[in-house]
Amino acid sequence: MLLRFIQWCTLSFSLSPLHTLSLLPQSNKPPRKTTTTNWNTTHKFVLSNPTLSLLETKCKSIFHLKQIQSQMVVTGLALDGLAYSRLVTFCALSQTGDLDYSKRLLFSMPNPNAFSWNVVIRATGESQSPFEALVLYKKMLVFSSFGGVGLRPDNYTFPLLFKVCAKFLLSRLGHGILGHVAKLDYDGDIYVRNALIHFLAACGELEAAHQVFQDSCVRDLVSWNSLINGYVKSGRGEEALRVYSGMEMERSVDPDEITMIGVVMACAQLEDLELGCKFHRDIRERGLNAGVRLGNALLDMYVKCGDLEKAKELFESMEEKTMVTWTTMMVAHAKHGYLDVARRLFDEMPEKDVVPWNAMLSAYVQTQHCKEALALFNEMQEMKVKPDEVTMVSCLSACAQLGALDVGIWIHHYIEKYNLSLNVVLGTALVDMYAKCGNITKALQVFCEVPGRNALTYTAIIGGLALHGDAQDALSLFHEMIRAGLVPDEVTFLGVLAACCHGGLVEEGRKIFSLMNSRFNIPPKVKHYSCMIDLLGRAGLLKEAMQLLEGMPMEADAVVWGSMFFACQKHKNIEFGERAAMQLLRLDPYDSGIYVLLASMYVERNMCHEAEEVRKLMRARGVDKTPGCSSIEVNGNLYEFIVRDKSHSQSDKLNECLAQLTKQMRLVECAATLPHL
Repeated sequence: MLLRFIQWCTLSFSLSPLHTLSLLPQSNKPPRKTTTTNWNTTHKFVLSNPTLSLLETKCKSIFHLKQIQSQMVVTGLALDGLAYSRLVTFCALSQTGDLDYSKRLLFSMPNPNAFSWNVVIRATGESQSPFEALVLYKKMLVFSSFGGVGLRPDNYTFPLLFKVCAKFLLSRLGHGILGHVAKLDYDGDIYVRNALIHFLAACGELEAAHQVFQDSCVRDLVSWNSLINGYVKSGRGEEALRVYSGMEMERSVDPDEITMIGVVMACAQLEDLELGCKFHRDIRERGLNAGVRLGNALLDMYVKCGDLEKAKELFESMEEKTMVTWTTMMVAHAKHGYLDVARRLFDEMPEKDVVPWNAMLSAYVQTQHCKEALALFNEMQEMKVKPDEVTMVSCLSACAQLGALDVGIWIHHYIEKYNLSLNVVLGTALVDMYAKCGNITKALQVFCEVPGRNALTYTAIIGGLALHGDAQDALSLFHEMIRAGLVPDEVTFLGVLAACCHGGLVEEGRKIFSLMNSRFNIPPKVKHYSCMIDLLGRAGLLKEAMQLLEGMPMEADAVVWGSMFFACQKHKNIEFGERAAMQLLRLDPYDSGIYVLLASMYVERNMCHEAEEVRKLMRARGVDKTPGCSSIEVNGNLYEFIVRDKSHSQSDKLNECLAQLTKQMRLVECAATLPHL
């Protein structure tokens, strides 16, 4: 029974006001109506009272409502509990009502009943100040303790309170309310139990929610749906499907649209296409109404399971498409590399808020189309769409990849100007952008300002310091991160090893490399081996580097062999250098740089015959030397230049400028050789 679960909750709660309500966050936002109510104008009592009939059919504003209230007072109808409760209900739930005024009506009611309290609590819970619903519950307890005849919370009150606690993850308050449930003996009520299951699941207490579900003598469809969707929202798709299997075996209830949304989302989490297709067939065979929410869930399942064709078929067949539908399909095409189709879908969307814009921006950034991402952000500005923190993160990531510091600074100013919340995600993106764009001082400044720095924030600044060759500060922050109880990941270790490599800190690098597996259970990947081999190679420890390379548990890639090859070239080790070069040419026989560097290494050792053989091999394979490329940012625009490329509109002027610079450099060089007078 539920009482077994309550034993480890708060049995000591009495019906006195909840002392923990003082911990609730305060909201200054005005209440807002979110629901509409269909009024029962066929009620005999209503039809027999013309004044109430006016309330039900003719009241169009709060001014009209006050006129009807005055008439009720004059005629004595206001003394009738049912009539007055109808007035409170209309004022609380109607679109033309006023929530604050409904509270005044409730507090002035001679003997308010639980129904009237529940109505106002419900309306408050659905307003912009939902925490006030719990304060109202506290006042309800006060009224019942001081003269409220027959007034006490009922089985409709507690589900309303659990709903608010679930929405805002108020676990402590929810358990306090659970104590009241036990005291008032509502622990066996199915409505209260279902609300409790939903609350516990929302707060992540799924084992407790499952226990309440198991102890229930009666389980309806809401009970099953609450538990299934609770598991799904916690990312535990396997458990959700097990609960659904139990539902099918018990055969006490039939699944509805909400049930199938849950199981389809579970399939999406598990990327189980076969099971997802089976559920899709079941939906058709059962004749369930596949509304837009279920359609979107099915579409998302096909996308996450990688079946773009099925997703396209479903998308085309859907009669009603929401913004979520269009965005899901757009993301699906971007995920499969069809950016042009994704952009066409984006442009065809009948309406767009910030979410589709963010999705398209993210798609561009993740596929390294960063110029297009920043151009899209400019479009967003022109369309007067207000960006949020997610938008800024994508734009900063684009700037980091392009090295577009000026644009990144502008975005930082934009964040400050419009008071966007500098949370840990946005702060980390700023740190990463400044570090990768060359301003490590500003990156450190932002790092110190980021609230609640997490492992990703530390990883960004450590990687930035490594990039700028500041090995000691990178190691210092790494140790600070561990002391703070944060767990580094493989990217963090990559940054620390890179810092050791740039700083020539061999012993520290060995310790960090060993620490990965021994303390944090992170097996080194190819990139970690590459850093370590580069570190040993730069230090001239070529034999140790080659032993590490040959002992790798996976096949070495071109980056690893490249690190070994460059170290051999630096230290003029022909034996290891030839082995590394041969492996590189095996992996990529058309990489012109390897041929050039190998020939150069032979020439330095006066092995001209071997150098000529390398050049012959290069010509025989038709390998051309890759032209050099450079880029520069001017006024927020990125310009790329390739050797012998004349496609730039001002290439003649650029060449003329280069000729002038070369001439001036030669004059300076000549002047330096003249004897001083």
